[in-house]
Amino acid sequence: MRIVSGMRPTGKLHLGHYFGVLKNWIDLQENNRCFFFIADWHALTNKYKETESLKENIKEMIIDWLSVGLDPEKNVLFIQSQVKQHSELALLFSMITPKSWLELNPSYKDLKFNLYYQYLRDFFLGKNVKVLQTPPIKKVDEALEEATGKQKNKIYDEYLRELFFRAFYNKRGIDFKGLKENLMKLGLSKKIVEEAIKNLETGDIGKDIDTLGFLSYPVLQAADILIYKADAVPIGEDQLPHLELTREIARRFNNLYGKTFPEPKHILTEEAKLLGIDGRKMSKSYNNAIYLSDNSKEVEQKVLMMKTDPNRIKRTDKGNPDVCIVFSYHKLFTDKNTVENINVECRKAGIGCVECKKLLADSINKFLEPIREKREEVKKDIEKYINVFKEGCKTASIEAEKTMEEVRDNMKLWKF
Repeated sequence: MRIVSGMRPTGKLHLGHYFGVLKNWIDLQENNRCFFFIADWHALTNKYKETESLKENIKEMIIDWLSVGLDPEKNVLFIQSQVKQHSELALLFSMITPKSWLELNPSYKDLKFNLYYQYLRDFFLGKNVKVLQTPPIKKVDEALEEATGKQKNKIYDEYLRELFFRAFYNKRGIDFKGLKENLMKLGLSKKIVEEAIKNLETGDIGKDIDTLGFLSYPVLQAADILIYKADAVPIGEDQLPHLELTREIARRFNNLYGKTFPEPKHILTEEAKLLGIDGRKMSKSYNNAIYLSDNSKEVEQKVLMMKTDPNRIKRTDKGNPDVCIVFSYHKLFTDKNTVENINVECRKAGIGCVECKKLLADSINKFLEPIREKREEVKKDIEKYINVFKEGCKTASIEAEKTMEEVRDNMKLWKF
């Protein structure tokens, strides 16, 4: 099969990227014709103001990809912006793609929701006000009575998110008036609520994605995939709507100009197996990631910071590995016999959290050691490996141009 996939160069890669994406690519490269690209144009869709680190991020991604085992002898590895045919096909696709298809893209709406909501939440935190004082929903009230400290803050946060969700997802767009009324019911001061709503309505919040580039990025994504006539694309379940839009664009083009593109199927990847060290999604922005480039000392420090069973306060308390982040890592990095032993000993307080974490740090460092060695090899001769991607760009361009010649002919475009 022909496989196509890409990754945006937005920073250092971490263990979540490895288990969520790269491990799957490494498996696919064995028996398929794979095109894997660094999606630098896609990085600009909401990071167009932050290009100063783009080249360095691309270089780091090259190092990371090669160090984990992506083989340029088995794959076409390239940089998106160096294959200009992607942009030509995206332009032609934009001529036939209804605007409504893009506006209904759930990722577009969800990201806009998250940007606005995060601003609202940060605004209230900055004003040192409680988001929720007299919750009108009984089950929320009951939950607050039983909660303390961070748990209570989480409930505040979830309820505010629910309020904003109701205000955001409606046919008229954001219902600022309704949102204001609901916030006032929570006991917040009128002045603070009005300031928050005014900032949402007239401020710069969300403008980073109110661009043509962000709205139409699924069209560019379709071009990335279809220009190589991919049979399949490895994606997570949340990306299925993107691929379906690619299939819709392929069908529309084929109906208008004759059979040109296949309708690629999905290869579903497993959900992320690793949470960050604080229990949230592993992310650079949360500062909770273990990076592929971390040295042994950094790994040890981060593992010692990991959250464990919240009900195990003292060393003599019995633990529950089923709710412990450390144990979830052990199942991926530690040998089976040791994992089974930890599972038994933790439940009867036979092993402490610190000892358990030290075992995990050793396991992760053992996993990362060959990656570190390969990283050093690549870094020492980085120009040689950049040329590997340069050659990949040439190969990708040849393949892309074959498709574009067919596209231009089928669309009856002028040809000298």
